[in-house]
Amino acid sequence: MSSNVDYSIINQYAVDGICEYVTVRVMDQLFGIPIRQVREVFTPDSITDVPLSASEIAGVLNLRGMIVTAIDMRVRLKLPPLPVGANCMAVGIDDGQESYCLLVDSVDEVMRLPVDSWEQAPITLDDSWAEISAGVHRLDRSLLVVVQVKNVLNFSKNAA
Repeated sequence: MSSNVDYSIINQYAVDGICEYVTVRVMDQLFGIPIRQVREVFTPDSITDVPLSASEIAGVLNLRGMIVTAIDMRVRLKLPPLPVGANCMAVGIDDGQESYCLLVDSVDEVMRLPVDSWEQAPITLDDSWAEISAGVHRLDRSLLVVVQVKNVLNFSKNAA
C-alpha cells in the first residue's frame, strides 16, 4: 500500500476506520455496496419495460406501492446478459427522491473491512468498471470492487 493514497474517497463510507459493504456478485466478480447506501435486498418480481430508456434500465417495478427503477448491472458493466430463466437479486438504494434497485446475480454477505486495506482502482480495471468504482479491497482470493452508487446512477441518457 502506498503512503500517498488519498483515503478521502473511502472515508465517506467508514465508521471508526471500518467500512461495511453488502457484497454482491455480477458474473464471478465481487462488488461491495456501502451498507449505509443500501435500503433493502429483495428478489424482484415482474419488471415492466420503459420504452426509450437508457440501455442500463431494465424497467420499473412495484415494491410495496413504490415505483422503483431497476438498473441491470450486467448491462451497466458491459457484460453478457444473465442466461434466460436465471434468477437475479435486487439491492434497493435511494438517490434523493428517486428509488432504484441494482439487479445483480447474487447477494453474498455483509463484509467489514478496515479503511487502510482500501486501494485506488488499478489502472488495468476495465473503463466501465472503473467508472462506477470508488476503489478496491484486495481479499485473500479475490478483489472487492467498491461501488460508488452515484456513479452507477450516472448512466447514458441514450435510448437502448
